[in-house]
Amino acid sequence: MRTLEGKAALEGKAALVTGAAGGIGRAVARAFEEAGATVFAVDMAEADGVFQADLAHADEAQAAVEAAVAELDGLDVVVNSAGISGRPLGDGPVHECTEEAWDRVLDANLKSVFLVCKSAVPHLLAAGGGSIVNVASVLGLVGGDEDFGTHAYAASKGGVVALTRGLAVYYAPHGIRCNVLCPAVIDTPQAQRSVRDPRIRGRLRELQPLTGEPGRPEDVAAAALYLAGDASRFVTGVVLPVDGGWTAR
Repeated sequence: MRTLEGKAALEGKAALVTGAAGGIGRAVARAFEEAGATVFAVDMAEADGVFQADLAHADEAQAAVEAAVAELDGLDVVVNSAGISGRPLGDGPVHECTEEAWDRVLDANLKSVFLVCKSAVPHLLAAGGGSIVNVASVLGLVGGDEDFGTHAYAASKGGVVALTRGLAVYYAPHGIRCNVLCPAVIDTPQAQRSVRDPRIRGRLRELQPLTGEPGRPEDVAAAALYLAGDASRFVTGVVLPVDGGWTAR
C-alpha cells in the first residue's frame, strides 16, 4: 500500500505485532511488512520467525517488548492481536462459565494487552509518540445470543475497548494514538466453530449482511494498517468495527 506521495504507508516504522502466528496477527504482520515496516512478531505458539511469549505474564510481556525494541532499534507501532477463545476451556453463559475459564480468558485477552502496553508505552513516549492498535471483537460491543454466548470472552473484549479509550485520552497530549478494532466472524483457525457450523454460517446473511460470509484476516489487517500509519494522524480513541454490518443493526 502506497500513499499519494508514493511512500509506503509504514515506511521506516518499527512495529510490534502480537498474536502473529494466528490468522489476524499473521495477516497484520504481512500487511505491515508490505507497507514498509520492520515487524517484530510475538506469539504464545512456537513458530518460525516469531518470539515466543505468554503475554499474560508480566515478565514475558516485558521481555517481548524489550526484545522488539532491541531488534528494531526503537518502537513506533504496537498491535495487540493475541487472544484466545474460551469455549474449549469452559466459557459460556455466565451461569455455565467456569471460574477457570473466566480467569484464563481475561488473562489472555485483556491482561496481556495491559501488560504489553505497560511495557511499550515508555518507549513510545521516548520516541515522541506512536500508534497502538488493539484487537477486540463485536462481542465487546453488543450482546451475543445462544450461538455467541461466551461471557468471559465478551467481558475481556469489552475491557479491551474501555482500556483503549482510556489510553487514547490520557496519552493524546504525548502524541500516542490508541484505537481498537472490533472484528465479527473472520475466517481464522480460532473461529472455525462458527465458520464451519452450517447453522451459524447460514445466519451470516443476517449478521454480516454486507457479504453474508465470514470476513478475511486481510480485512482486519487493512484496517490495522490505516490506524497504524500517518494517514490516521488525527484519529484516536476510535472503536472501528470490521464486521460486515453486524453492529450497524
